[in-house]
Amino acid sequence: MSLTFEERRLTILNHLELEGKVQVPHMAELLSVSTETVRRDLDRLEKEGKLRKVYGGAVKMRMDRVEPPFQKRVEMMRPEKRAIGKLAASLVEDGETIMLDNGTTTIEIIPFLSDKPNVTLIINSVPMLMLAMETFQGRILFTGGEVNRECRAAMGPLADQMLDQFKVNKAFISGGGVSVTDGITDFHMEEAMVARKMMQRAEETILVVDHSKFGMSTFARVARLKDISMLVTDPGCSKEWIETFEGLGIEVRISE
Repeated sequence: MSLTFEERRLTILNHLELEGKVQVPHMAELLSVSTETVRRDLDRLEKEGKLRKVYGGAVKMRMDRVEPPFQKRVEMMRPEKRAIGKLAASLVEDGETIMLDNGTTTIEIIPFLSDKPNVTLIINSVPMLMLAMETFQGRILFTGGEVNRECRAAMGPLADQMLDQFKVNKAFISGGGVSVTDGITDFHMEEAMVARKMMQRAEETILVVDHSKFGMSTFARVARLKDISMLVTDPGCSKEWIETFEGLGIEVRISE
């Protein structure tokens, strides 16, 4: 019995949510329909504003090709990021050393560390350094290195060499996108390299992202999904994504 459009629509959108993209031949095989049927379905879904057609398939409608400026990103999904930051900070235990990569979600962890003076914080972000100097009572280590004006963070060989000197308890990593096929990605190769180094130097890696990042792929790969220990996200995260992470043996924490 052939599937109705609504049944095909659900399958296509679920696949798009997890992968960030769909390919016509693969969906035709998965749905047991012709490639022409899939193309017509994609046409209808594009008119509904659910996806954007590209050669050979479609991608998520909100998939960004250029990262917005830092200050604009700070305001995007701000309540969700703040709630994620609060929950993430609660995972930091007295006496631990932690690393935070340069992100507008990870920066929201810092205000909730104000009651943890025995924690050591290692960062490469200039905005994080300024915030930590105002609100954080513990020890602060800044990686140094060449400061990228666009990203507002220290990067390059000197930052990499300094990070190599440490072994820490937890690394909190953000990202520009999270997909099943491409893993955790970032818009900038240099930022992806710093995040990857932080993961290598940590006993445990915690991914902190809001639900808008799921199903997206950006320029530079940070890591595979299975390389993280825990996901901290907001209630907007879909059931399919929660099941995907839990299926990989990754603990999922949802903020209030």
